[in-house]
Amino acid sequence: MVRTHHDFDPLRFVPAGPGTERGYGSWLASQTKEPDVIVLVAEQDGEVVGYAYAGLEGHDYMALRGPAGALYDVIVDPAHRGRGVGRQLLDAAIAALKTKGAPRVVLSTAQRNEPAQRLFERAGFRRTMIEMTRELEEQ
Repeated sequence: MVRTHHDFDPLRFVPAGPGTERGYGSWLASQTKEPDVIVLVAEQDGEVVGYAYAGLEGHDYMALRGPAGALYDVIVDPAHRGRGVGRQLLDAAIAALKTKGAPRVVLSTAQRNEPAQRLFERAGFRRTMIEMTRELEEQ
């Protein structure tokens, strides 16, 4: 995920380092202890092929948004894409957020991640915000 986003826009997204996968995996595992966080894993034949990470958030005055479920990640291994795994993870995350009382679900997606945007739109999401970035130092 980190490498993919960095490839989309190396000025906006941090690069992956030698310990990125292990560090992020460890941090994500720690999130499973949080009561307002959801981590779902898709596996096939004992192999993890994707995951979803979401959580409940309160009022966010900077975003002018009331309480919501936030979908942080839906990741499917490239070798397993196009088989409905992402949609199953998405639907399961939405259902879990609804069970926890979320009145809506918000998410962000990289501008260049068109396959993810199509998945989200097919699932009923609508575009509401656009992030824009300007570098202040010349590269």
